[in-house]
Amino acid sequence: MLSTRVTQPAAPPTTSSTLPPARGVAGARRVRFVLSAVAAGLAVLVLAGCGSGDQGTAQPAQPAPSGSAAGSASAGLGATSAAAGPSPSGPVTVAVPVGVTAGIVIFDRQSGTFVVQQKASWRFRSASLVKLLIALDYFWDRGPSYTVPAADRPKLDIMLRSSDDTAATGFWKARGQREIVTRMVQRLGLQDTAPPPANQPGYWGYTAVSAGDLVRVYQYILDKAPAPVRDVIMGDLHQSTKCGTDRYDQSFGIPGSFRKPWSAKQGWSGFGDNPATPCVADASLPVDAGQAHFVDAATPNQPDMSGEVLHTTGTVGDGDRYIVAVLSVHPNGTQFAKAAAALTKLTGSLPLPAAVKAG
Repeated sequence: MLSTRVTQPAAPPTTSSTLPPARGVAGARRVRFVLSAVAAGLAVLVLAGCGSGDQGTAQPAQPAPSGSAAGSASAGLGATSAAAGPSPSGPVTVAVPVGVTAGIVIFDRQSGTFVVQQKASWRFRSASLVKLLIALDYFWDRGPSYTVPAADRPKLDIMLRSSDDTAATGFWKARGQREIVTRMVQRLGLQDTAPPPANQPGYWGYTAVSAGDLVRVYQYILDKAPAPVRDVIMGDLHQSTKCGTDRYDQSFGIPGSFRKPWSAKQGWSGFGDNPATPCVADASLPVDAGQAHFVDAATPNQPDMSGEVLHTTGTVGDGDRYIVAVLSVHPNGTQFAKAAAALTKLTGSLPLPAAVKAG
């Protein structure tokens, strides 16, 4: 979903790109990419869950002591040290639509191996993916019971299931805006994630993220978070709605490519405040995504603040076996329907078992 800003005096962007009005979010320079699958026999490399930023052996999550500080690296949901990032990409290249740049990581929790690591550290503006960090930060200092007040639970649910911007903005303001991201980077040992520009603190969707860091976030939620926290967040993501509250169709990517059970947290930005074709529950996305091609990997980047971004993240298979993160930026002027079809086609082509794929 597109980012909503907190009401505040307007401030100029910190990059040479012109920020979209009101609801734009940070992204990646329009460059083409290579998607590589890790070849069989590649050494196992496991992304870490939360951490204080040092490298080491992961420790089990500990509930927060009563009254613990939200900003403490050892408070709340518990902290574990960060493992090394994804290993270098293997030789396999996956075709993507012309002009699209994507970062893709797939992790098999059952075997403890990466299925795909391509542009794992490439930074995109987060759009609504930052809502995962907002939710984790909300829970962090609520242990040991992690009880959610009755007034907050509907807001958490609609933010995670239907990507509601109003709920996200409320939590963002209440928890310190940019400080949320800064805290979660430290706690989870994230390597590429950064808060929005200092002069744009209200634009939560300008947070910079990568596919590798999104996998780290899901690994924490699934394998390190206290059960009450995991149950709320994953319960909501398993109930992802077809339509976002802004009437954009969020069934692209994972929901349109895989059989249930799956979970999904989607992100989109740059397509305007109102969709050209408002989402309805019985509608389907177009399937023509254009010609695919192969491109070389590019060097590390700074996020593009104005392009059309579309992201799909979540889990696929029984027991949330595969963690999937596909982040993408599309050519200027791309319509939402075309971008959604392209991302869904790309996601459907990923090297996962036929048993988990739709159709």
